[in-house]
Amino acid sequence: MIDYWKETAAAVTVCDKNGVVVYCNNRSAEQFAKYGDLLGKNLKDCHNSSSWEKICNLMEPGDSNIYTVEKRGVKKLIHQMPWRKDGEVKGLIEISFELPADMPHFVRE
Repeated sequence: MIDYWKETAAAVTVCDKNGVVVYCNNRSAEQFAKYGDLLGKNLKDCHNSSSWEKICNLMEPGDSNIYTVEKRGVKKLIHQMPWRKDGEVKGLIEISFELPADMPHFVRE
C-alpha cells in the first residue's frame, strides 16, 4: 500500500489504544525529533499528566478534539480523532498543519 501521508506537509501521528505510537510520517518525526524515534514509544512519556488525561478521555468514547495553537508565531490546526476497526476504537490519529496568517475564509451554501 502507498504511504500517502509520508511526505506531506501535515504531521501525522497514530497511536494504538494504549498510547503507543504505531505510525508517524516524515513531518511528524521532524516536529517531535526532540523525543527521538517515536515509533514504539508511549505518548504518556511525551505529555504532561493533563494532556495524557485528555488523550485517554478521547479514546474512551471515541471523540475528536480540534483546536488551533500558536507557537513561536506559527499558527497550527490540530485534529485528534479516533481510528476504528470493526466499529471499535483502536487508537488516535493526530494531524497537525500550519495555517497561513492571511488564510481566506469562505461561507458556502
